[in-house]
Formats: sequence, C-alpha cells, structure tokens
Amino acid sequence: MAIRWFSRSKLPVFASVFLQGLTRRPIRDVPLPVKSTITDFQPDSRRPIWGFRLYHDGRPRGPLWRSRKAIGKEALFVIQGLKRFKEDEEKFEKFMKSHVSRLLKLDMVAVLGELERQEEVALAVKIFRLIRKQDWYKPDVYIYKDLIIALARSKKMDDAMKLWESMREENLFPDSQTYTEVIRGFLRYGSPSDAMNVYEDMKKSPDPPDELPFRILLKGLLPHPLLRNRVKQDFEELFPDQHVFDPQKRYSAYVD
Repeated sequence: MAIRWFSRSKLPVFASVFLQGLTRRPIRDVPLPVKSTITDFQPDSRRPIWGFRLYHDGRPRGPLWRSRKAIGKEALFVIQGLKRFKEDEEKFEKFMKSHVSRLLKLDMVAVLGELERQEEVALAVKIFRLIRKQDWYKPDVYIYKDLIIALARSKKMDDAMKLWESMREENLFPDSQTYTEVIRGFLRYGSPSDAMNVYEDMKKSPDPPDELPFRILLKGLLPHPLLRNRVKQDFEELFPDQHVFDPQKRYSAYVD
C-alpha cells in the first residue's frame, strides 16, 4: 500500500518539475539573413515544389479519361450486338426491337456517339432514326452535323442528303463546316451540280457565310468555268479584300 501511495504521489511532482524545466529554457530564435543570397530564383516546372507540380504533366486524371467505362453495360452490350448482326437483316431487326428500343435516353445517345467514334456510320444513322421516334426527342443541329460530316467523308452522299432534307424539314440550318464537308464530298463524288445546290442553300442561311466553302468550290470547279464564275462573283462581293487564285490567267500571262 505504501509503494502504491508513493508512486501516485510522485507523478504530479515529476510533472511539475518537467514543466518548470521547459519554461526555464527559452526557445532560441534562429537568425535569418538580412539579405538573401538566392538571386533570380526560377522554379523548374519539371521538379515538384513541396510536393506540388506547377503544371499538368499529361497523365490521366480521374474518370474523364475513362470515356468507355462511362458507357453503361447495357449500352456496350447493344453496341456489340448491333455490330454482330449488321450483316443479317432479320436478326438485326429483332435485336433492335428487343434491346435497342428499350434503352433509356442517356444510353441511346451514348450508343449513337460511340458508333460515330468507331466510324460505324451506317449503324449510327439507324440509331438516329430510332431516336427521332422517341417522345423525348428534340431537333438538334449538332447531331445532324456529326452524322452528315461522317457520311460525306465516307462518300455516302445519298444518305447524307437524306439527313440533310430531314434537317431542313425541322427548320435547322447547318454551320459552315457542314456546308464545306458536303460541298467537298459532292466534288469528290463527281457531282458539281449537287455541290452548287448545296451552295445555293448556303446563301440562304441566316448565318454569315464563311470563306472556306467558297474556296473549296473555286478549286473544285476549275473544270467548269461557267459555274466557277458565278461563285467567283459572289466571293468578290462578299469578301472584297480577298483575292482569288486563277491558274488560267497566270498561265496565259506566262505564255504571252
């Protein structure tokens, strides 16, 4: 009992002595130089400072880099099924009714975007036609734009013009990039008259015209001087400060 009492009584004594020792020892201030010896300090962006980097090093950051994982499992299953049955019309239609038509709005839009990314343009057009039948569908010029440009680059101009007509029926006007790609597609397709029809539609657009589709037409219509002169006159009126390259005049001047 005496030992227990002694141990209990010594604890506060030792604690007070320890605290007195701390208070009697003042903390010495570390002298700092008046003038810094470091001149022209320039941090190196390649080395971390205090554990932080001064710039984004290009490595993946979070779920934004996982676009494929952002698509739901059901949407991925639908994409695989569409690609598997695209050569068999009967199985394809059954799969569309049994699985694709039951998708939610976000999943259906995700399927459309993923098919465009994989350059499955024909499948993307079929999904878009199904989307147009949904109650929640609202006309969107950007969906038309992506599909029409993809079709024009794939030289599927007939399908592109079907979408073009549907877009115009919904009172939507394409932007300058869409006009440019469709005009370029018709010129590659060997149909300058269709390119001129798109050009006439471009002149009716409420948006101000851009210079690029004019230059695409001026270059593609070199074998057709009558059509090219019409475009050239409009170009000079709309862009008086710009010059039109005319290889025929340059060649005749060189010969004379």
